[in-house]
Amino acid sequence: MTEQALIGLIGGMSWESSAQYYRLINEAVRLRLGGVASARTLMWSFDFAEIERLQHAGRWPELSRRLADAARALEAGGADFLVLCTNTMHREADAIEAAVRIPLLHIADPTGQAITAAGLSRVGLLGTAFTMEHDFYRGRLEAKHGLTVLTPDAEGRAAVHRIIYEELVAGRVLDVSREAYRAVIARLVERGAEAIILGCTEIMLLIGQEDSPVPVFDTTTLHAMAAVERALLPLSAQRG
Repeated sequence: MTEQALIGLIGGMSWESSAQYYRLINEAVRLRLGGVASARTLMWSFDFAEIERLQHAGRWPELSRRLADAARALEAGGADFLVLCTNTMHREADAIEAAVRIPLLHIADPTGQAITAAGLSRVGLLGTAFTMEHDFYRGRLEAKHGLTVLTPDAEGRAAVHRIIYEELVAGRVLDVSREAYRAVIARLVERGAEAIILGCTEIMLLIGQEDSPVPVFDTTTLHAMAAVERALLPLSAQRG
């Protein structure tokens, strides 16, 4: 029987998307290993009300400290590598990596790899305002994966951000918001986007391939599947 690595999940941002990670990872392990197999995971789950308050107050150093503490706790609990179950908080990925000896599986990398494998290079990015407007995510996709990343106009960014924080993180999935996202996607495609990145882990609750005329890349699913691939590697390779 395949010996699995222990996946350290930093979740709760929000728990709606963390629940999807847990489901996707376990479904994939059961499919790969058969029977009643499931993944070996250890999760640290934040109270997202606290995280959201600190995000909008711009208190990133405190957020960085909290994430580093969570990473150290998971490492101490025996995790072989870390998965940060959110796009936005990868803004603090460097602090997490500096806090521990085990690897962090960065969410932008399986996304960039999937897009380039599909032969695409010009993509539209949807996410929180932090993800769309700061360089930590877009910059990694451009520098490491050679992509050209487009973001919505100011009105579109505001709508995408509002729907995430007022609806999706609370589990509210509304048809009117789906139409709003479709309109934002259509405008990105008009500007030349060959694909759309669902760059917030809750967007998968609202938008699927049927909502876009170009390929959609769901970061939640791609990240979860990359975690499964790593977890099923020989344990000697986990810390490489």
